Amino acid sequence: MSRVDILRQPDFVRVYTDTESVVLDKGPSGSWRKNGVEVTIQPGKDHLPVTLSAPRTALKRIQIRWRGAFGSGTRFLGDHWERGYGDLAWRGMAPQRPMPWYFLAFDGKATHGYGVKTGARALCFWQVDSAGVSLWLDVRCGGRGVELGNRVLEAAMVVTRTGEDGESPFEAARAFCGLLCDQPLMPAQPVYGSNNWYYSYGKSSHQQVIRDAQLTAELSPASVNRPFVVVDCAWQIGWDDCPGGPYIGNRLFPDMPGLARALKDVGVRPGIWMRPLRIDERVPESWIFPLDRFVKNSTEHVLDPSVPDVLAQVAHDIRTLTGWGYELIKHDWTTWDLTGRWGFQMGAEFTPDTWCFADRSQTTAEVVLDLYRTIRQAAGDALIIGCNTIGHLGAGLFQLQRVGDDTSGMEWERTRKMGVNSLAFRGPQHGTFFAADADCVGLTTRIPWELNRQWLDLLARSGTPLFVSPDPKAIGPDQRSALKQAFALAAQELPLGEPLDWLDTTCPSKWRLMGEVVSYDWFGDEGAWPF
Repeated sequence: MSRVDILRQPDFVRVYTDTESVVLDKGPSGSWRKNGVEVTIQPGKDHLPVTLSAPRTALKRIQIRWRGAFGSGTRFLGDHWERGYGDLAWRGMAPQRPMPWYFLAFDGKATHGYGVKTGARALCFWQVDSAGVSLWLDVRCGGRGVELGNRVLEAAMVVTRTGEDGESPFEAARAFCGLLCDQPLMPAQPVYGSNNWYYSYGKSSHQQVIRDAQLTAELSPASVNRPFVVVDCAWQIGWDDCPGGPYIGNRLFPDMPGLARALKDVGVRPGIWMRPLRIDERVPESWIFPLDRFVKNSTEHVLDPSVPDVLAQVAHDIRTLTGWGYELIKHDWTTWDLTGRWGFQMGAEFTPDTWCFADRSQTTAEVVLDLYRTIRQAAGDALIIGCNTIGHLGAGLFQLQRVGDDTSGMEWERTRKMGVNSLAFRGPQHGTFFAADADCVGLTTRIPWELNRQWLDLLARSGTPLFVSPDPKAIGPDQRSALKQAFALAAQELPLGEPLDWLDTTCPSKWRLMGEVVSYDWFGDEGAWPF
């Protein structure tokens, strides 16, 4: 069995301040100390808590390292900071590779898990090399050292799982994700329906949404589990194509409460998109980040959620939407708005070191958790779907999480790359963290039906949420029949689909679905697009 034991005292602990790095000395009772900084690590039977104290020092990062070696040929799978970008994969050892939150190690016989529990107060990633395992905890406040004062930060809870012979890597991954989240929050029923973004791309209206809802209702099964129709970006007044507040309908959406009522009358459940940290109205200057925080001459006003009044405003905005009658809130863009980076740009540094939140006493992870809790509490009984959000911090707070970057109604290659990869490699988080949404089927005339039909079939049978964007111009008898069958499946509780060839490819084509093995051809005659 090839694994490294890390539920013990580490062999090396180092902290990084705003000015230097300091190797700590091992002391009694699991403490590591130097220059007034103390990291406490007290191994238990099946967990290892990490706490941090630094009354007089602004801290940025902690490195905790265990010596040990995995066997030759071991393959590793890491997670992503927020959404997947088509690049999740089992790989050989890559010492420089940051693996956010957790990683899995497959030695050819068993799959072992190493990670931190969801809801950590630090942004955590792992590295594995031929001599050991390192856990890095980013405790910065934005990009600068956090000033904890006299409080002790419960930074992370490390857990591991020893794999069992005979279980598949996918089964082991799902069992391990179940250990990472103590209280996953799932929808009461499977979620399915439509969202017109991937054929309209913001060119939408009240009447168009009603038309889409009529088609969705017509093709859905006659069951108590009604489909959702999500009003995506373009309904609100704003300065560009992805505006935030104020949350007021524009001339094409003149009556947002009325639209919610109309959708219910058609027989669907209304959902709505919003961008909670972008503001296009005058607010106190203390609420917003400096305009040039990331980009010179920027005009985007982004709210700082470490300011209590900002959280009150976010809660007010969420309650406004649910008060109108919307039963699903899709909130978007918060990771980009906070960090100035997409997940694939982050690597080992979540955000640049040039800025900080107004409240220097909180870590970035704590600020994000407070934002997510505010949204959850304000939403009441409405479902929450996080998009461009940090799944490891949203677990237990959101019922649904967009686990991959956008699919497409314009380029099949984007759907293949983002959608299939995210469904396969984030699938273990479905039911253990939240309902994992691999994004839409963009049914348009620009995507070959023989390819889109397979993506629709996989999502419908996978046991995960199914959303479609059906362009009326692309909906003929074949598409109507396929959608009706897909909605009938997606409305039921189904076993989670398992990718059977995910050890060998980033785009699995062989799946176990509803008890049978199904193969797909994602590439057709043209193959993958290399650009």
